[in-house]
Amino acid sequence: MNITYEKWSELNGKDVLLFTLVNDRGMELSATNYGCIVTKLLVPDQNGNVENVVLGFDQFEPYLTNAPYFGAVIGRVAGRIQGASFELEGATYELAKNENNNHLHGGPGGFHRVLWQAEPVRRGDAVGVVFSYTSLDGEEGYPGTVDVQVVYWLNNDNEWIVTYHARSDRTTLLNLTNHTYFNLSGNLKRDILDHELTIKSSRVLELNRELIPTGAVMDVANTPFDLRQGKKVKEAVESGHPQIELAGRGYDHPFWLDRQHDEEIVLCDAESGRTLTVETDEVGVVVYTSNQLPEGLDLGGVPSRKYLGICLETQGLPDAIHHPRFPSIVLSAGKERVSTTVYRFNVRASS
Repeated sequence: MNITYEKWSELNGKDVLLFTLVNDRGMELSATNYGCIVTKLLVPDQNGNVENVVLGFDQFEPYLTNAPYFGAVIGRVAGRIQGASFELEGATYELAKNENNNHLHGGPGGFHRVLWQAEPVRRGDAVGVVFSYTSLDGEEGYPGTVDVQVVYWLNNDNEWIVTYHARSDRTTLLNLTNHTYFNLSGNLKRDILDHELTIKSSRVLELNRELIPTGAVMDVANTPFDLRQGKKVKEAVESGHPQIELAGRGYDHPFWLDRQHDEEIVLCDAESGRTLTVETDEVGVVVYTSNQLPEGLDLGGVPSRKYLGICLETQGLPDAIHHPRFPSIVLSAGKERVSTTVYRFNVRASS
């Protein structure tokens, strides 16, 4: 196993670094300290062909202007906050309105847009990078100074492990996730409509027209959201279900997980044989099938288009601050929040 890093670019007089983690089985992960963005993830298929399975750019500059959160850590709060405001401990906080009248993914200067400190690390069974950032009181409108640490590990079980640590000096909101777009076909040869997705979830959140939870929790039975036995993405896209149509003919929905760290999310591409199993501490996963992905971005020679990737954003439930029924995303002063998500890659022989 090995880890190397190089200066990739420069931003405001500071070095933008690109780290490359390599294990002994042909898996390789590249990530930059700008937004903790995963730029490339190489894994073998059933024939041993090692190819990229995420969406990203070959150069740094496009991440500054064109990236729809490709590969980035999202914070302080993933997803949308209705009305870009919230009340906490008797005070009202106004946030940036960066999508319609709402606040999205931590605001325009969220964690995906900052340069993190980064250090390579090793342990007996893995190589990794520790990303650190201090989000000052009032940043993007949020209260409290928050010290955040995100650790990426790569081990010889073909697992990419992400651990989030955060502590605030004042009570605040925190809901972190990673926004990597996966495509298991390899080098973006095909879209993700024939990917099969299985999720151990019997509940999904209903969305309004601005893609914010209404507060209603829907039973997935007899809907395109029943993924407990697995479905191809295109089954949902073609279903005509009002919630699927509302989101741009695809998923952009928070699934409330029934299980944690029990193979609760599995993505499979039958043609390549690649599988991705996601296990997490988090209560939910937002599944986004890139229904609104801009067209024509140069992704390693492949132009971006709708349905080219799928995001599996493990997190607390979106807009939870406005829905008392949802598990809280409030981080109390002086308390540490720790969460781990594991992305495990494997192959299945073709049938």
